Amino acid sequence: MSLNELIEKIVIFSVNKKDEMSDIRIDKWLWAVRIFKTRSQAAEACKKKRVYLNGIETKSSRTIKINDIIEVKKLPVLYRYKVIDLLEKRVSAKLVVNYVEDITPEQEVIKLDLMRMDSSGSRNRGAGRPTKRERRILDKWQDGEE
Repeated sequence: MSLNELIEKIVIFSVNKKDEMSDIRIDKWLWAVRIFKTRSQAAEACKKKRVYLNGIETKSSRTIKINDIIEVKKLPVLYRYKVIDLLEKRVSAKLVVNYVEDITPEQEVIKLDLMRMDSSGSRNRGAGRPTKRERRILDKWQDGEE
């Protein structure tokens, strides 16, 4: 086998690999780009109709393509992602930026920040239940009397 024949076979093999990667399941891609921790969670989100592909509810077996827009509902925020490239295997967090672009609107991110800042119903860890006196003070504060 000559060098030219070997190069030709390698080129054909790489082109065939690209064709195989032209379609990949949405649950697998969501897991690979670290939107979900497990593929089961990604499939479950699709099953519960929390994942949209180009504005349409989708099943976990649906295939995606480059430049598709994926919306993921993680309450209270609706995240939007643009598919830059396809991949099957999970990659490190540093490499994820090569495969996905976060296009979540600013007002959705603000929702998450507001929810984190809202500390009206939370207590410090280990503080236990409020005493009767603390409960009265909290009730007055929430009613706006104080």
